[in-house]
Amino acid sequence: MSNSSSLNEFLLLAFADTQELQLLQFALFLGIYLAALLGNGLIITAVACDHHLHTPMYFFLLNLSFLDLGSISVTVPKSMANSLRDTRAISYLGCAAQVFFFFFLFSAEYCLLTVMAYDRYIAICKPLHYGTLMGTGACVRMAVAAWGSGFLYAVLHTANTFSIPFCQGNTVDQFFCEVPQILKLSCLESYLREVGLPVVSLCLAFGCFIFIVLSYVQIFTAVLRIPSEQGRHKAFSMCLPHLAVVSLFISTGLFAYLKPPSISSPALDLVLAVLYSVVPPAVNPLIYSMRNKELKDALRKVIQWVQCQHQ
Repeated sequence: MSNSSSLNEFLLLAFADTQELQLLQFALFLGIYLAALLGNGLIITAVACDHHLHTPMYFFLLNLSFLDLGSISVTVPKSMANSLRDTRAISYLGCAAQVFFFFFLFSAEYCLLTVMAYDRYIAICKPLHYGTLMGTGACVRMAVAAWGSGFLYAVLHTANTFSIPFCQGNTVDQFFCEVPQILKLSCLESYLREVGLPVVSLCLAFGCFIFIVLSYVQIFTAVLRIPSEQGRHKAFSMCLPHLAVVSLFISTGLFAYLKPPSISSPALDLVLAVLYSVVPPAVNPLIYSMRNKELKDALRKVIQWVQCQHQ
């Protein structure tokens, strides 16, 4: 295939060679997907229905749950369908759509996690100004900026990726259309032209990372100055779930994209892709609800209401 004009489909990496193992992968992904749908769906319902949770922190958590639902829905259902049908094919437009929505939702989530770090910083370091700085209008604008930034980045990256010719076949060594694997199919000169955008993206991502780190340095400094042990425990309870989610999101993504080429292999790339694209959306609801009494109480009310409706 000389270029993308003659390319109608891509072939994704299969998890296994036998139908039995493919069905096992389908069952595993189905369990993870249902867990993500249930966990994030419960958080969305609880935050939307409980007026006690109508605060900036839970407003951003609501947005995070929507992004998690979207991000896991971009990759997992297609992989499950291919396993059931014993096929590896994805159409050219389907692959482009995967790339677009993957970058849109994951970029927006990273921006939102940065905003959530700012929210925690204001709540703990400047509590007297919290109502002014984190009013309804400000929260909506920050959420819109996060979604909008993700959308703009996805448009630029998708257009840039699929404007290049592909000269190396159509086999993508990943279970979804991952850009680094797609770029391996491109011509050398086009590949070098495409490297510019990821470098700029890495600089912007590093800027957000530095902002998050500096925010938490200020937060922990302020928390350690709180005289009462109960006050410190409450402050840590507010921050640790967000810090755990950020750490999981950044560490898995960084290792997947910046690991040394010498240790790269299809099996390792596959495992890392699952870790950064499939696991976080499923475990984030558990992380946020584990130490949060308000959220657990709201979730309990939602579950009790559902049970009453079925009696």
